[in-house]
Amino acid sequence: MINYILLGLLLLVGGFIVLAAMQADEFCVTRSARIAAAPDKIFPHVNELRNWEAWSPWAKLDPQARSTFAGPAAGVGATMSWQGNNKVGEGRMTIIESKAAELVGFQLDFLRPMRATNTAKFTFQSEGRQTVVTWSMSGKKNFMSKAFGLIINCDQMVGRDFEKGLASLKALTEAG
Repeated sequence: MINYILLGLLLLVGGFIVLAAMQADEFCVTRSARIAAAPDKIFPHVNELRNWEAWSPWAKLDPQARSTFAGPAAGVGATMSWQGNNKVGEGRMTIIESKAAELVGFQLDFLRPMRATNTAKFTFQSEGRQTVVTWSMSGKKNFMSKAFGLIINCDQMVGRDFEKGLASLKALTEAG
């Protein structure tokens, strides 16, 4: 009887490992929002990293988190490092691309709770009196993130945070 239980567990674990290994090697999470403002009014809230505290969904998860800034105040080379609780973790983001009122690209280096390096991008597309702001993050998945993705829907988890952040950015920008 014990042999059958062990064989069943071995097959279950083996199946999980095979299923995890078969997952895509890369991921991309994307969310968009329409904001009733011109791109040049929204752009500084993203391009100047000190402005993130006013709308970032993660700032609300840990008001005690410590952020430090390096490099220029805005644009390419601007860097923000953070250390927070388990919900916020620890990491650094650096602006690697910035085109006024069009896009801001980032390199994200997560240190805790899991190490990862990803890229993120905000694009600003004018549509009449509104701007469609799109926030995306992409990166490579190692075996652990593939296995984690079988248990937790990361697109939904990160996507919810993006939606909250875009809603806050919208409220902040539209308020004036």
